Amino acid sequence: MSRLIAVLATLAVLAGCEVVPVEPADPKPKTVDEGTRAVAVRAARQFVSVVETVEPVAEKECRARTKGVNCDFLIVVDDRPGQPPNAFQTLDRSGRPVIAFNLALIADARNADELAFIMGHETAHHIRGHIARAQRNANAGAVVLGGLTALSGGSEEAIKTARDIGAVVGARRYSKEFELEADRLGTIITLAAGYDPIKGAAYFFRIPDPGDRFLGTHPPNAARREIVRRTVAEQTSS
Repeated sequence: MSRLIAVLATLAVLAGCEVVPVEPADPKPKTVDEGTRAVAVRAARQFVSVVETVEPVAEKECRARTKGVNCDFLIVVDDRPGQPPNAFQTLDRSGRPVIAFNLALIADARNADELAFIMGHETAHHIRGHIARAQRNANAGAVVLGGLTALSGGSEEAIKTARDIGAVVGARRYSKEFELEADRLGTIITLAAGYDPIKGAAYFFRIPDPGDRFLGTHPPNAARREIVRRTVAEQTSS
């Protein structure tokens, strides 16, 4: 099972973790009004509840769909200030899947369904092996464009530049497809965890639409909402 790394004292307390008190860096700590504190407490409790509910479902789905893959998700919170709302999936040095949420996204989510859908989406990236697949695509792009530059008589510097460009093009070639794959599997995980993925996908209505740009990293919001809708219909009718 995953463990929640509490980078924020409030989250740690609400999760039932013991927090070792530390001396504040500022001898005159800023006060927080009760309304702001109440909102923060609700957001923290909601996030902890979603993590505890969705992670076991994602882990089970991972084990059912993969072989020899680490499915022990580690959920972390990025508390760096001034960051736009974001969540992402990566791997630690041992290959353990890490799902990171920043505080801005936790605060921006309007309900538990949105947080659950985002978490389902990010865990789906790992289950579908998107990091490894993107790396293979990047390597292939670097080899092809670098090779073509070499064949045309390019200098070592030109070949290196071509490889770098090829890697970017290769990595982005299927990024939209990966996002839609993660939306579909994320919808299945969200449903299995007892949340509403259609309500959760409403988050897309509030973020800028990337459109359908060539080599863009994300598909149009309308396409993402549509795949969520279709997947829900498939899952509930079967």
